[in-house]
Amino acid sequence: MSTRIEIDGETLSLEQVEIVARGKATVTLAESGRARIRRSRAVVERAVEEGRVVYGVTTGFGRLSEVAIPLDRLEELQLNLIRSHACGVGAPLPRDEVRAITLLRANVLAKGFSGIREEVVDLLLELLNRGVHPIIPEQGSVGASGDLAPLSHLALVLVGEGEAELNGDVLPGGEALRRAGLSPVVLQAKEGLALNNGTQMQTGIGILALLRAERAIETADLAGAMSLEGLRGTPDAFHPAIGRARPHPGQLTSAARLRSLLDGSEIRESHRHNDPRVQDAYALRCIPQVHGAARNALAYVRSVLETEANSATDNPLIFPDEMGPDGTPGLVLSGGNFHGQPVAQVLDVLAIALCDLASISERRTERLVNPDLSDLPAFLTREPGLSSGFMLAQITAAALVSESKILAHPASVDSIPTGASKEDHVSMGPAAARKARQVVRNTETVLGIELLCASQALEFLKPLHPGAGVERAYRMVRERISPLERDRVLAPDIEAAAALVREGGLAAIWRDLAPA
Repeated sequence: MSTRIEIDGETLSLEQVEIVARGKATVTLAESGRARIRRSRAVVERAVEEGRVVYGVTTGFGRLSEVAIPLDRLEELQLNLIRSHACGVGAPLPRDEVRAITLLRANVLAKGFSGIREEVVDLLLELLNRGVHPIIPEQGSVGASGDLAPLSHLALVLVGEGEAELNGDVLPGGEALRRAGLSPVVLQAKEGLALNNGTQMQTGIGILALLRAERAIETADLAGAMSLEGLRGTPDAFHPAIGRARPHPGQLTSAARLRSLLDGSEIRESHRHNDPRVQDAYALRCIPQVHGAARNALAYVRSVLETEANSATDNPLIFPDEMGPDGTPGLVLSGGNFHGQPVAQVLDVLAIALCDLASISERRTERLVNPDLSDLPAFLTREPGLSSGFMLAQITAAALVSESKILAHPASVDSIPTGASKEDHVSMGPAAARKARQVVRNTETVLGIELLCASQALEFLKPLHPGAGVERAYRMVRERISPLERDRVLAPDIEAAAALVREGGLAAIWRDLAPA
């Protein structure tokens, strides 16, 4: 680990979440966060000492909030909460998502509104620093009151129960802690509720999906430029004047990227004056408008997730600097910050935006492989008939786009009452997060297929060179994937191209180019 990140509940960036998720940073708690944690914990301890009725501290939970709990059973109450709520099912979340969730849970506790002890937050951070990854099933949360089931599986390991992965081995939670040199905590008043009440599962999955989506959209501009060259299209539709007439920020950005990538194209000059076509099909001509709309959507998604990553999302919240109704320091308020609707909606937007990005990419791929829509050999093979070339690659892209269309149906418009109708409207945010994650994966592969086909198209236009940016992208593709001279198994090529999209190296090409 080469980076040190300090959390304070206020300033965690999405990029820092990804760094920690990849295991490339150690994490510590800022002194400012410690001070706030101590102040809010003092309010909880004072309420317990005074025998006050406080939801989830001296009462049961949800529909059972009217049940008073004896003071000598408050620790049992919190442990029972975590045990009873660990009802997750399905496949375990991947390690990077577990790490993101753990980091976010610690960060929001550092805001000092949760009434938890600092040693509990320290143990969360040590799970990250020592590679102890709780086994968290991906299904079982409706996104309000937060991600109860998955976060309970996370909390189980803190008390020495549940299961965790350590160095590739899945162990009982207590054994994983012991091998990592850690000791479990005994939950005190409010602490179980502080650990499992929140939106960190859907937010963690969503943040990692968003960052991949942002890399994908940069690559999409490049893939579109390469396809335009392969199809001998015109860049006139990307003229700055068109953008000034409809100045959506995303459209302006994508058009500028395309002009830079295509600048200096010999292919364009070869047909500038003898091409009977007046304008290109929408999949080429409308790249700035479609890609730009996705850019605008992702900017909105980012703003919401940045806020959520640094927000207190459990209940009740403790405000040590506010005066209570009886005039004593410390205000305890029950509210609904655990409700995942803000996150669920933007993750649905993410899925919709990336689905459409994949859809227009697949249409460009179709134009590349279909001889009726280009001057290229059928399916981009030198021996059509004997060889099928990229015929099935386009079909794979079509299959992924259609799957993404199904997944793009919003989860956030659904709700089902839970908890004896105490929780009578829920967000379905975790479902939105899992769908968005899959749509992003599909889109990376669809873009990778377009890159394969567009690179192959350029083989038939040699010795003419494309624009400087496209030329660089072509070389990066060829460093990993050779031209298709005769039929071969394309699955490894598709995965290699999708990895180029996922890694983001292609997305950075435009930064080295002069604006056109």
